Amino acid sequence: MLPKVAIVGRPNVGKSTLFNRIIGSRLSITDDAKGITRDRIYAKATWLSRSFNLIDTGGIEISDAPFLAEIKAQAQIAIDEADVILFVTECRSGLTDEDLVIAKMLYSVTKPIIPVVNKVDDQKFQDMIYEFYSLGLGDPYPVSGAHGIGLGDILDEVIKHLPSDKKDETYPDDMIKFSIVGRPNVGKSSLFNVLTGKERVIVSPIEGTTRDAVDTVLTYNKRKYVVIDTAGIRKSGKVYENAEKYSVIRALDAIDRSDIGLVLIDAEKGILEQDKHVAGYVKDAYKACLIVVNKWDLVEKDTKTMKKWTEEIRENFQFINYAPIVFISAKYNKRIQTIYDELDVLHTSYNMRISTGLLNQVVSDAVAMNPTPLTPRGKGKILYATQVETKPPTFVLFVNDEDLFHFSYIRYLENTLRKNFELTGTPVKIILRNKDKGDV
Repeated sequence: MLPKVAIVGRPNVGKSTLFNRIIGSRLSITDDAKGITRDRIYAKATWLSRSFNLIDTGGIEISDAPFLAEIKAQAQIAIDEADVILFVTECRSGLTDEDLVIAKMLYSVTKPIIPVVNKVDDQKFQDMIYEFYSLGLGDPYPVSGAHGIGLGDILDEVIKHLPSDKKDETYPDDMIKFSIVGRPNVGKSSLFNVLTGKERVIVSPIEGTTRDAVDTVLTYNKRKYVVIDTAGIRKSGKVYENAEKYSVIRALDAIDRSDIGLVLIDAEKGILEQDKHVAGYVKDAYKACLIVVNKWDLVEKDTKTMKKWTEEIRENFQFINYAPIVFISAKYNKRIQTIYDELDVLHTSYNMRISTGLLNQVVSDAVAMNPTPLTPRGKGKILYATQVETKPPTFVLFVNDEDLFHFSYIRYLENTLRKNFELTGTPVKIILRNKDKGDV
């Protein structure tokens, strides 16, 4: 499991801008209005070959008295979950009472805290950082998230304090580990109880009942599995929502520890935008994926209902079009065996190893059937292919010039590999490398 870095601070200091700079995309919404970050955003970031999960949080605002306890609780959970904390202030407003309150919260924290003074995008603001020494949290780092100034310095400091990547060695590799993920109240706890045969998890119609990940080893048809039940991933429009929102962090941990993610969809409510949001977490973690449509007993059916649902899912989840789909009723223990059937197939695909000779033959045939297109700069050539990793299957293609290959052609090669080697339900990584960069 990757270490975590949390970005905390009062509203409107540029936390989301800083977050976007570090991960290299505009994943988090940025705006000049206070408190625009309404949901917790999580993304993987890499610096100097070290990877970590970055957490962007809503601003901690002390003036909103009715919700002070809830806001502090959310901040405290983020602090508890993180391995390193970036405490962001900004030079234009100077040191504020809100900054001092947040600093006071951090005094009892034993984890590394890196004070960051944002919006130092001109030399004339450089002298404004000195008052932030009074926070007593060490040397403040001047940065400009908007212009990317100073980010290298704080990231160098971050990776100095990162713990080693956490590897889950609790279970043997041949044991199938899967997590149950989905937005709240889609039936995760009910499915967990059916799979394990125990009423271990409280089942409630109230959203957000489950808050922590729970591991259980079970046996089905003489094969052992580890099922990891997770708290629901919720997207809320209110920054003062209670601490349950941070259960998504633990859900991401569960996904990281799994080989396969079961993405649950509520058949009664239909496909919601948040279902795609949840599935995106599984895809981004490069885990095998199974889409499970729960509460199938509540759907009025005819001979074409399942086909229509399948088509709708494929339309909405094109980014994981390789994921199988099963339809179940956890409440009435219907069609549960179809999950196990797919888990066995997915585990085989996720761990598939293809011989170099056979791989090169398939790639060569694919190029012969559909040659690489001619571009003004030349024609791409694949010189050699090899598999370098499993979980998921990862392939390196040595080419004459990686810039000559359009992403659509890489997708064609991926689809060819899936067709020839039955890579059901698993993501596939294809890495291009110029031959002159040396062997793997």
